[in-house]
Amino acid sequence: MSIAVNPDTGDGFDAPTPSEAYADAPGLRREMHEVMEMGAVRDGRRDGMVTGPPAPGAAAADRIFLLRRAALMDRMAVDDPGTGARGAAVRAAFALAQFDHRHPALIAGPHGPRSTEFDPSQRPYVRQEYAAWIAAGQPGA
Repeated sequence: MSIAVNPDTGDGFDAPTPSEAYADAPGLRREMHEVMEMGAVRDGRRDGMVTGPPAPGAAAADRIFLLRRAALMDRMAVDDPGTGARGAAVRAAFALAQFDHRHPALIAGPHGPRSTEFDPSQRPYVRQEYAAWIAAGQPGA
């Protein structure tokens, strides 16, 4: 008998549900503003962009941006499960998973990004990693 999996609710995955993972997350408006600001700095559209070679903690900073963006998109898809929101959440989740595959030392949860646990969606992986990041006191934020 197969277990039904649902990325919107978290059913069938060994990862926190959305309500568990995002229980201590900032409000959506605040998080949207902060993620947009992080992206602007990261892309050089705001002060704070460093020119020259990446700083030693650049990978960790990139990961925090990708994690927070993926979590924000996931939260929005949970609130409004239309195809556009789901598609954005899946794309952001896969971007985080690809980054984490290249930087395995930054993974915090028990399952890696390519674990079959998260097939067919990486959204539960985002929840696992976001919950671990929150539990660790948001290092690097």
